[in-house]
Amino acid sequence: MRLLIVLLIACAAAEAQVTYVLKAARLFNGTSDHLIEPGIVIVSGNQIVSVGGSTPQNATVVDLGDATLLPGFIDAHTHLTFDFDPDYNGARLDALDRTQAEQAIHAAANARATLMAGFTTVRDLGSSNFIDVGLRNSINAGVTPGPRMLVSVHALGSTGGHCDDGAGFRFGLLNHEAGPEDGVIDSPDQARFAVRFNIKYGADVIKTCATGGVLSLKDAVDSPQLTQTELDALVTAAHDLGRKTAAHAHGAEGAKRAIRAGIDSIEHGTFLDDEALRMMREHGTYLVPTLATRTGLAQSKFPPAVQKKAELAVKEQDNMLRRAIEMGVKIALGTDAAVYPHGNNAVEFSLIVHDGMSPAQALRAGTCVAANLLGLSDRIGVLEAGKLADVVAVSGNPLTDIKATRSVIFVMKEGKVFRNDSADRTGLGVPELHTNREARPGAN
Repeated sequence: MRLLIVLLIACAAAEAQVTYVLKAARLFNGTSDHLIEPGIVIVSGNQIVSVGGSTPQNATVVDLGDATLLPGFIDAHTHLTFDFDPDYNGARLDALDRTQAEQAIHAAANARATLMAGFTTVRDLGSSNFIDVGLRNSINAGVTPGPRMLVSVHALGSTGGHCDDGAGFRFGLLNHEAGPEDGVIDSPDQARFAVRFNIKYGADVIKTCATGGVLSLKDAVDSPQLTQTELDALVTAAHDLGRKTAAHAHGAEGAKRAIRAGIDSIEHGTFLDDEALRMMREHGTYLVPTLATRTGLAQSKFPPAVQKKAELAVKEQDNMLRRAIEMGVKIALGTDAAVYPHGNNAVEFSLIVHDGMSPAQALRAGTCVAANLLGLSDRIGVLEAGKLADVVAVSGNPLTDIKATRSVIFVMKEGKVFRNDSADRTGLGVPELHTNREARPGAN
């Protein structure tokens, strides 16, 4: 029996140390303005051994041809536990009707679609019923495929505000009035408690709603929704416990309050004025512009009040981002996935290039810059020796056509191949799916 255990351990160790040589016509390392030709990445176990170099003995060579190797993409603003639904009222009814188990199964499908699109890491900014925690843990355990997740549990906001799930429903419909445990806060003390509660139950990052929102029924999109003292307490409590913070903020005043409080990123930023952008540059606050929301908003049917807000927001997005780029604000890629269909995340690369970023800057926004925002730059975001082996490949050259980011043909996360269109083993056009779980009798 002891010998069997030793052999099993040895076999597992051998599997973990599989060496891959990934080859393509070119490579973007995540930091440069230029491509390396040809592209070679050598991977052993879950780490990158070298970029370039000769092929080791007994290595598995993956030749991707006329493609570009890049670091795994990072989306700094997703909602994997929510589905895109163009029917606004139908989606609200589904939220009341769908069981938590069904929500979790849908979330797993959304995670898989995101990973297959080349996004190996996401920051998930707002969920319900701790489904984001369960999804993250299941991905980490190899139970279901998906990107590396930093989760926020429930986003924190004011009574009746954008983060209050009960706003817009009649009083008494829900079984209790929402409080700090549900993400609703109305004082500095409640803000501190809510932060600590979220972290106690699994939050990697704290997300707050500093202003109104587009898709909430009862608020103006740019209205500030938390006081300066509430935001100060929230950010300090999160930072004291080693967590970064993100503020949903369309309006300038709410964003300025969050920036003064020390927030790490402003999400959306639609109506930011020049003063707010200067404050962000001076404080080192990141902007996550989420332009991809327009693709879902254009497909959706809203009540008149929401439709008006959506049209106003989309009209201002490009102007705001162009000014942010010109002023030197740090910009990380994030999409607000669930406001549009999951798996279409890479459209954000094209949209930020349209607004003035070079293709190389856009790629960095979705790799090394986003890794810095997430606090993961020691592990991911660039292709270099010692980093985790998160590697994607796209057809063609994304520096000459940024739309190539939508043509992902290869996905590796921590040294495991989840997609390889160049080596279809099934003959049915279905990429190999790699999980950590071993099949066993009775497991379906």
